[in-house]
Amino acid sequence: MFFTCLFFIQANAQVKVADRSYLYDVGDSTVLTGAERCDAYFPLLEGKRIALVVNHTSMIGNIHLADSLFKAGFNIVKIFAPEHGFRGDHSDGDLINNEKDEKTGASIVSLFGSKFKPTAQDLSDVDIVLFDIQDVGVRFYTFISTMHYVMEACAENNKKFLVLDRPNPNGHYVDGPMLDLKYRSFIGMHPIPLVHGLTVGELAMMINGEKWLSNEIQCDLEVIQCKNYNHSCLYQLPIMPSPNLVSMDAVYLYPSLGLLEGTVVSVGRGTHQAFEIFGHPLLKNTDIEFTPQSIKGMSENPKFLGKKCYGFNVKAFATEYIKYNSSIYLFWLLELYKELSPQTEFWRKDVFDKLAGSDKLRTQIEEDLNVEEITSSWLFDLQEYKRMRKKYLLYPDFE
Repeated sequence: MFFTCLFFIQANAQVKVADRSYLYDVGDSTVLTGAERCDAYFPLLEGKRIALVVNHTSMIGNIHLADSLFKAGFNIVKIFAPEHGFRGDHSDGDLINNEKDEKTGASIVSLFGSKFKPTAQDLSDVDIVLFDIQDVGVRFYTFISTMHYVMEACAENNKKFLVLDRPNPNGHYVDGPMLDLKYRSFIGMHPIPLVHGLTVGELAMMINGEKWLSNEIQCDLEVIQCKNYNHSCLYQLPIMPSPNLVSMDAVYLYPSLGLLEGTVVSVGRGTHQAFEIFGHPLLKNTDIEFTPQSIKGMSENPKFLGKKCYGFNVKAFATEYIKYNSSIYLFWLLELYKELSPQTEFWRKDVFDKLAGSDKLRTQIEEDLNVEEITSSWLFDLQEYKRMRKKYLLYPDFE
């Protein structure tokens, strides 16, 4: 059938790949993250009561930032835990409870449970808040929403906000639809494209500079930059950033396959290949089968739990095409809609529109626009965004 035949043409990379000769691979040992530049921020922490916004990616070599600071004698009074928890061992969407960190003795306050934002009481015994979490450069990745709310709380309570910057593994391009603020949610808070091309430090500067915090307030912000990083790097993450991003291929595929979360299609949650595969029980003429299971710490109640799905493994396609073509890949979404919408309620409309940033992309697909027509509709907004983005870049840009 059409979907399968065309899929295999694409999957075998018989497509024109855009010239991305400026891109180069870089291992984690080549780049120094902000956290590794202790000499740049240790003086800012002397004598201060410190709160951390950290997770399992907040490492200095093999030592967690919290443990490193505690060992160096700094006064860590609080740890704010985002989605997946302080140690990164909670499934997507799991509520995180308040507790105490055994190693440092610091109170752990959940920002993914009963609240997303620290209260004035949470910050009453804090002088400085330090943010160090690995992002993947996609608007609906929730760690940047957590950063927004913590910045807002710091601004409201006159606390300094310090970002230890980390490279963006998808920071070598900008693409996708812009967020319409009418669709603002925790999976998309800012009027930026789906792939925003910024590090968390650069994005924090944009949030502050464009006055996107509540009531246009601004926080006392400082960013400790990475060394030897630029936006032409294809940075290899030393630690996977969340339980269902299981490889660099999954990280590269995430901007494209993440949109499928707002549809009836499974992206492999409940397997150990999430965001490397996709499928549905009704798909025909596919090349793999998988049955989602409950996996503690990853996906405990995945879509199609215990039900066989038929689909495709696109891991190799990420390496051969997605990684270097530097754009969102819409072909799968459009063809899945054509095949499955006559048989299913294809959209989870509320979720999809929030992921896409508005109802425009969904409407375009329903009206049978092709990929070129859809991506052309983004161009003006992307050009305007790129002009704004230049004001906040801390590192040499791509192109």
